[in-house]
Amino acid sequence: MNYELLTFIWFVLLGVLLCGYAILDGFDLGVGILHPFIAKDDTQRRLVMNSIGPLWDGNEVWLVTFGGALFAAFPVAYATVFSSFYLAFFLLLTCLIGRAVSLEFRSKVQSPRWRKAWDFGFFASSLTAAALLGIAGGNVMAGMELGPRYVYEGGLLSQIYWYPLLVGALTVSLFAMHGAIYLYLKTEDELQARVRRAIHPLFLTFAGLYVVVTLATWLHVPHATENIANYPVLWIVPVLNFLAVLNIPRAMYLNRPGYAFFSSAMVILAFASLFSVAIFPNLMLSTIDPAYSVTLENARSSHATLGTMLIIAAIGMPCVLSYTVIIYWIFHGKVKLDPHSY
Repeated sequence: MNYELLTFIWFVLLGVLLCGYAILDGFDLGVGILHPFIAKDDTQRRLVMNSIGPLWDGNEVWLVTFGGALFAAFPVAYATVFSSFYLAFFLLLTCLIGRAVSLEFRSKVQSPRWRKAWDFGFFASSLTAAALLGIAGGNVMAGMELGPRYVYEGGLLSQIYWYPLLVGALTVSLFAMHGAIYLYLKTEDELQARVRRAIHPLFLTFAGLYVVVTLATWLHVPHATENIANYPVLWIVPVLNFLAVLNIPRAMYLNRPGYAFFSSAMVILAFASLFSVAIFPNLMLSTIDPAYSVTLENARSSHATLGTMLIIAAIGMPCVLSYTVIIYWIFHGKVKLDPHSY
């Protein structure tokens, strides 16, 4: 297999891993964002937490695998991304740890004050993590101040301006809607009715931000549409994205929440695909000089490394997929509380 094809395959595989994480951990984060607003009492809050209890740690495997694959396949990109978002990634790691600790510690003490503190930790960690993922994506999309030797010459404040913040808000709204549809599938009775009432305003919020971010991207990130203009067949991606968005309220109106959840997952997949199309063949675009951009060509590992990794991926990916399918099958159905619940 030639070097160029191997490079492209690994670009696609990284996209698959990132999509898997965004779809699976996306509803986890959405459940955390909705947690203090959906549940009205302690029992309902426990039901909300236990809806993701057996799944959240397995979902994060996709993010860890993505980081490892990026390090091995495109080490220059790995070094540039992690050094550029150094403080942001530390905060993201803190949020992921905080979310896990909140889940595990909340029910250890029978104290309303103790539980409210961990409820807030669960919400704040989920909200911040979702926003950080969107802000990072917005910065990569618009380009960053990369100088010679791919060193980031900007600061933390230069990463927090209107466009990445808009993308961060869109990500939060998308994950919240995704999580609400998941909760509707997992709950019943009064809690399910409360979730159902929340889905419509969440969708309207997401749809409004979707339109705003689309227009902002068109104006602020003109290079995002270059590949689509050069290869018109790629218009199928934004068209399918738009149709998937419209299908969410349609599916809920038809009382097909599973179909709505599938549609919201496809919206996330389409967004990730649009992101990949927009940045290709770059992994990080320099706003100082295009010559300083991190591309597939200057960031990739050796031909032998990519070939060996592909063999390992051919063995490992089916294992990850099988584990995910088995876990979701074992814990399918409505969530119930038992002595071992959070």
